[in-house]
Amino acid sequence: MKQSNAVRLVSTKNLSREEWLSVRGGGIGSSDAAVAVGISPYKSPLELWLEKTGRQEAPDLAANDAVFWGTTLEHIIATVYAERTGVKVRRLNAVLQHPEHPFMLANLDRVVQHPTDGNGILEVKTAGVNSARFWEEGVPDSYQCQVLHQLAVTSKEWCDVAVLIGGQDFRVYRVVRDDDKIADLIQREAQFWQYVIDDMPPPVNGSESSGRALASMYPSDRGDVLDCSEDTGMNKLFSDYWAYRQQREGAEVQEELLKQQLQERLGFASGAVLSDARISWRKSKDATTTDFKRLGEEHPDWVKPYEIPKPGTRRFIVQVGK
Repeated sequence: MKQSNAVRLVSTKNLSREEWLSVRGGGIGSSDAAVAVGISPYKSPLELWLEKTGRQEAPDLAANDAVFWGTTLEHIIATVYAERTGVKVRRLNAVLQHPEHPFMLANLDRVVQHPTDGNGILEVKTAGVNSARFWEEGVPDSYQCQVLHQLAVTSKEWCDVAVLIGGQDFRVYRVVRDDDKIADLIQREAQFWQYVIDDMPPPVNGSESSGRALASMYPSDRGDVLDCSEDTGMNKLFSDYWAYRQQREGAEVQEELLKQQLQERLGFASGAVLSDARISWRKSKDATTTDFKRLGEEHPDWVKPYEIPKPGTRRFIVQVGK
């Protein structure tokens, strides 16, 4: 049975950044969906959990060039979409809430009024030339997750994703509602939100984002040493870690050897064309640098006014054997 319409939680007109962050902090927005379920290439569930529990402020991306141009071009892309498809689009200016799962929120780019397909959603994206390959097979997974989240909240049947790639390649992809995928998404988002409710961190996932989150959670140590000699779980973790580390280091040595053998074959040549690749070994331009260590030793008074305090970080060190 299809759910009832979404709840209009709050109007976004004249909403300050602080108010907007407060609303977003109360649930999972569509741009959070891929992060919450662990498929975002940029942020981990653990880092999102820090933000949703108020332990870490969400980054202000207003100064980010990609975000700036995406926001600036949104109206233009939406207008081009309407002109080329012949449908009407309009702003909603509201944060919507799932009627049965209140932690699921959505702020739509546009609502589409289609003469034959019924009302749907328009999601507007911009992508650089280097990201074009991610769109060759359709909408990338993380954006599909975002769209399914919106369809879940609104109960709409479809969403058109209009993307401008490299400033001139305009494409439109349609994502149709899939109730099985939406049910799975809701279950996984609910699992993440339970971590927020319980104030318990989700598991780490090995990403750089997850590492940043750990560094933020545990910025310093107490000085004590745990006795885990009888802890089978801890010892198994270390054993697996050490095995992978040795395997990686062996692979790095082999990679370096093969690279040197290629360089040896090149000799003084700038590069080579192979059957399915091209390699080069070119000298960069000569440059100069400043010996700040010597400058500080000989003229400490010159350097002192420009020193910037740098907080220490924790280092993970392994010593094998006792």
